[in-house]
Amino acid sequence: MNSKTVWGFRQYWGWVLLLALTHFTSDFYNNFLPPMLPFLVDTMHISLTTGGLLAMVYAITSCLLQPFFGYWVDRQGATWPLLATIPGSAFFICLSGEAPSPLFLFLLVAVAGTVSSVFHPLASALVARVTDPSHRAFSMSLFISGGNIGFAVAPALLTGYLSTWGLESLWFLFFPALALAAACLASRLHLVPLRDQHQFAFKEDTTAPSWYRSKPLLLLNTAMTLRCWTQVAFLTFLPLLLPLWGASAAMGGTFLTVYLLGGALGSFCGGWAGDRWGHARCIQGCLLLALTSLALFLFSSSLSWLAWILIFLGGAGLQGSLPSSIVWAQTILPQNAAMASGMMLGLTFGLGGVGAAISGAWADLWGIPVSLAVSLFPLLLASVLLHRIPSPNLIGK
Repeated sequence: MNSKTVWGFRQYWGWVLLLALTHFTSDFYNNFLPPMLPFLVDTMHISLTTGGLLAMVYAITSCLLQPFFGYWVDRQGATWPLLATIPGSAFFICLSGEAPSPLFLFLLVAVAGTVSSVFHPLASALVARVTDPSHRAFSMSLFISGGNIGFAVAPALLTGYLSTWGLESLWFLFFPALALAAACLASRLHLVPLRDQHQFAFKEDTTAPSWYRSKPLLLLNTAMTLRCWTQVAFLTFLPLLLPLWGASAAMGGTFLTVYLLGGALGSFCGGWAGDRWGHARCIQGCLLLALTSLALFLFSSSLSWLAWILIFLGGAGLQGSLPSSIVWAQTILPQNAAMASGMMLGLTFGLGGVGAAISGAWADLWGIPVSLAVSLFPLLLASVLLHRIPSPNLIGK
């Protein structure tokens, strides 16, 4: 079904923009935990180890569970859970500021992450559903850019809010998510089915290989996991690298924001490039941009204006490949679009975090600059793997 024809041009783009706004909101709340940790340490007297375990629990529940919930979404074919996931995740993460004990805090964080892991595959499958095929990667880029911007601005905004009002006022931030859920309800977005009427008696296509037997999908997932390794390594250790070059902690945080904003712009431009030049070429070009920019950034070892540009371009290259990878995965698994999205959005990022832990061990052995330099090699391996995947036969190729 062509949504542009059936639902009309205005509604088609309106839904895409609304889904981008929901992703902005979801990822805004998803990045609450890091800026909350210093306040939790002060008020609840938790250790840094406990803080690290909280981050691990949230990463597992919000990322690694996405393919499983994506499979459930594909089987159900319903989109009404969208109305519950947006305020649900916000409610539990905002309530964590009032947790009476560390155990209850872990429970709230885990539930918030689990609800978030339902949202991402469902919303990304909806983007593909309501979008004209010739603009699918561009629409996906709008959706991803919304999330990247929300993720990037959350630390600065939340730190300022908590410094002024404290953790006991965190629950007030739940209401914007509730208002957005009401907007989704008014738009009737939750009534858009993921499958046409004749597909509701859904049966597995026995002629198509299962996801675990699909070599192209597994190669694409591995390549994107390697990309995320580099991405998460720089996200984690960039604030620790800059002080070694003579920067303040605040300057390190600013560089991190520039890196994340570069990713937001990259994801926006990457979708347009994927529709225009093909998704395989777009991903390869983005990986090359990221590899070159980040290598030059590390080689410069300075805080010049060029370093700002290079870290921005590095973030743009890493995130610019994401829209095309999602559309490519959905093409490989057309009957499981939500599951494919969960693999690209969540599973790869979660597994990439495991790689970043290896980079942390390297940093202890050789130092942060050498560790980040070695962490660029996964991008080379990802590029090699992509050459072994048949190019997607998509409109806009």
